[in-house]
Amino acid sequence: MHKKLMGVLLGAVVSSAFAVPQVGVTDAMIANDAKAPNTVLSWGMGTEGERYSTLTQINTKTVSKLTPAWSFSFGGEKQRGQESQPLIYNGKMFVTGSYSRIYAIDMKTGTKLWKYEHRLPDGIMPCCDVVNRGAALYDNLVIFGTLDAQLIALDQDTGKIVWKEKVADYAAGYSMSAAPLIAKGLLLTGVSGGEFGVVGRVDARNPRTGELVWSRPMIEGHMGYKYDKDGKATENGITGTVNKSWPGDLWKTGGGATWLGGTYDPSTGLAYFGTGNPSPWNSHLRPGDNLYSSSTVALDLDAGQIKWSYQTTPHDGWDYDGVNEFVTFDMDGKRYGGKADRNGFFYVIDAKNGKLENAFPFVKKITWASGIDLKTGRPNYLETGRPGDPTKGEEGKKGTTSFVAPAFLGGKNQMPMAYSPQTKLFYVPANEWGMDIWNEPVSYKKGSAYLGAGFTIRPINDDYIGALRAINPKTGKIVWEIKNNAPLWGGVMTTAGGLVFYGTPEGFLKAVDATTGKELWKFQTGSGVVAPPVTWKDGDTQYVAVVSGWGGAVPLWGGEVAKKINTIEQGGSVWVFKLSAK
Repeated sequence: MHKKLMGVLLGAVVSSAFAVPQVGVTDAMIANDAKAPNTVLSWGMGTEGERYSTLTQINTKTVSKLTPAWSFSFGGEKQRGQESQPLIYNGKMFVTGSYSRIYAIDMKTGTKLWKYEHRLPDGIMPCCDVVNRGAALYDNLVIFGTLDAQLIALDQDTGKIVWKEKVADYAAGYSMSAAPLIAKGLLLTGVSGGEFGVVGRVDARNPRTGELVWSRPMIEGHMGYKYDKDGKATENGITGTVNKSWPGDLWKTGGGATWLGGTYDPSTGLAYFGTGNPSPWNSHLRPGDNLYSSSTVALDLDAGQIKWSYQTTPHDGWDYDGVNEFVTFDMDGKRYGGKADRNGFFYVIDAKNGKLENAFPFVKKITWASGIDLKTGRPNYLETGRPGDPTKGEEGKKGTTSFVAPAFLGGKNQMPMAYSPQTKLFYVPANEWGMDIWNEPVSYKKGSAYLGAGFTIRPINDDYIGALRAINPKTGKIVWEIKNNAPLWGGVMTTAGGLVFYGTPEGFLKAVDATTGKELWKFQTGSGVVAPPVTWKDGDTQYVAVVSGWGGAVPLWGGEVAKKINTIEQGGSVWVFKLSAK
């Protein structure tokens, strides 16, 4: 037999008898991401989402010497909001840009290695700017979602498409803006589009091929599915009970979009996804809790079953969502999750069983509820804070207007917080604002906005809107805060060097003392920072990187706040810093 043919046959026998060996980024590497100094493999700098680095070369004493190493422009006229977190692996930075673009950049020099620009149809309907928050790495693939609700897997070395899968119908309002999550060999993704009456869900796929493994809806009444190797779907259990917390047919277009993605904790074996607002915003049309909207949902990875859920805003009438990241951490010998919700309350929840441990405000003004009942876990509603029923208003066209704080953009929105096991504090980018909100009649139409509400966002204070706050999750106390004139819309990172890094819409990347909040360094990037920073070490040198480019929901939806800060210029670039040799 010919040697080459024999080798092929032998290879076929071996591969059928054993699993295909993994190359490139492995499951073990992803599991160790939070502790690995030389790579950043996942959104959150570790699947748990703590955004804490063990590196110490850049610290409270040396950070004043931080200087640019290189900068890279995304180029073209496609600016808008840049909310991406870079990934670092094998000498390359992988970073996504607005309008569903992704770049591979030489980590040492800032030279572009390749670019992939997804061809978007004219009919995309992203609610809150044309953003993308990042990618995932697996084997030799880099995987990201697009604004027309597709998943694209590219070869890390060449940028060539390896596989592509349609996730949902963009014409029905579905899109994708979150970074995918890799957990135990599965690719986990959510969907965007809550303002269009979509149905949120979490999908698990084979990251090598894109093939579906299971799918779990996030609105009560919908069926989950599991898929065999041939793609055949079998029913995997209904989510909740039809009409138990939803009236009539509204559950069919119930919202609950999983638009920020999830986290995963190996110690509990659970993936945690937040779910968005129920649809429509007009809560008088849908009496009941409207499960599983505005919640945190814990999923097992074998079949996508909901192991527990906690609803932060039952019967949400303010678009408070519940998508904010669930960050797991150790406290008093137990594993908890911290969540700074858009509704203005910070929740500490048992990561294994979903039991509420504590809940307290992290913003100064909350008018929709007086607090959270720690026994029941439910909010104590202030009925004057709920906008009125339009059927009881003037000629049935508009309900009574309520002034509510926080505004629907939230006490915290997409910008991820960080947790330091060193200081045992969370660092939360918070915003203080309110809104006039009223309800209006509405009916569902495929592909159209499905709100049933009108609103105007207004500042509460003359001197600031944003505030970076250090919060003790055990006591609920704000240890220190740094006020900011514009809303904070960029994420946070903390390090073992005693530092907290965060960006501002005014264009600065800043470093402050993690214990005191004292500002130690800042750099003007040329446009607003609405993305989270990362850090890594290459050889003997520690680097810090952040994406700069003003945009996102604030200039689009911000009302009086948007007018106040309309002088901020757009952009699209990555800045990388290291310590000066001098």
